[in-house]
Amino acid sequence: MSLTKPKEVNNISKRYSTQIERRITKTVMVGDIGIGSDHPVRIQSMINEDTMDVENATLAIKRLHDVDCEIVRLTVPSVAHAKAVGEIKKKLRDNGINTPLVADVHHNGMKIAMEVAKHVDKVRINPGLFVFEKSDPTRTEYSYEEFDSIKKTILKRFTPLVEVLKSQDKALRIGVNHGSLSERMLFTYGDTPLGMTESAMEFVKICDELDFHNIIISMKASRAPVMMAAYRMIADRLDSEGYNYPLHLGVTEAGDGDYGRIKSTAGIATLLAEGLGDTIRVSLTEAPEKEIPVGYSILQSLGLRKTMVEYISCPSCGRTLFNLEEVVDKVRNATSHLTGLDIAVMGCIVNGPGEMADADYGYVGKGKGTIALYRRKEEIRRVPEDEGVQALIQLIKDDGKWIDPE
Repeated sequence: MSLTKPKEVNNISKRYSTQIERRITKTVMVGDIGIGSDHPVRIQSMINEDTMDVENATLAIKRLHDVDCEIVRLTVPSVAHAKAVGEIKKKLRDNGINTPLVADVHHNGMKIAMEVAKHVDKVRINPGLFVFEKSDPTRTEYSYEEFDSIKKTILKRFTPLVEVLKSQDKALRIGVNHGSLSERMLFTYGDTPLGMTESAMEFVKICDELDFHNIIISMKASRAPVMMAAYRMIADRLDSEGYNYPLHLGVTEAGDGDYGRIKSTAGIATLLAEGLGDTIRVSLTEAPEKEIPVGYSILQSLGLRKTMVEYISCPSCGRTLFNLEEVVDKVRNATSHLTGLDIAVMGCIVNGPGEMADADYGYVGKGKGTIALYRRKEEIRRVPEDEGVQALIQLIKDDGKWIDPE
């Protein structure tokens, strides 16, 4: 029997590393928030309110700010809406809220984009809707001449916006949606991740011609497998052609409830685990502020952000020596305001301390009516069960890691 050689061990360790190696990207600033591989993966959302309703739109952004949303998007379907964004921004700044704003512009929106660019930190355009292409059900293909003609039209209409963004050092999101590819992309490449990639790359190359590089790219689809394929493909194309732009991840129209959360996590977390993605949005058919905890939970579970307490608890079994669900709830209520700690609650000595070895603190059933408290692998003390939660708090205080809740 031969032992694995050190070199082979190193190779195996690299291949199966527990650390996510993020795709290397440039930094793009959105307001004072840095997007890219040198920064934490950022979390953003979008308000539901009509942007013309300045008062309620401002309150909606404040609600997102209060739950630590880092970037907020607003829909801007008209020039009047674009001007309203200026009023919203002033109200926010007057209230000390500096959350970066992103304007969502669709459908031949050059006048809108030019106006709203004055008031926001980033403009999002949809390549599939940027230049209107009249639908022709009898058409079966686009000629090279037609394709090139439309590209020239895009360049002519797109250049003024790029120049404005460049002069103000603001950002652009090239936001491709699977459900709104242009007709010529559909005829040429199909309703596919390739069609999405070609749509994005057309705008990337125009920006490159104009020497504009404050670009973030998204490739959203309502089906996670399509979304994942599109992001992998665009990342490969960008890297192979020397465009190290950040990616914004999302499964669009994911739905609500558990399924919406699971569907979003399936797409977003899978790509993040592969090192793709620099900012995310969990799109739920719910109040936007409910999206933010899901986003942070995804990042925390992958070790990409440490913004809350990580609770480790066993599923409970016949060996459990106390009401595990009740105790986990008590521990969470007492400590959830802390950040950066791992706390384990284990029902018996079989699951703890071995299964909780990575935790900062452990709460383990040691015998009938007795709790053992751990600091990592070291047992610190044993206390009666009814004193367990308070004793855990005291241990955290003794270590100088406690802060009182607001």
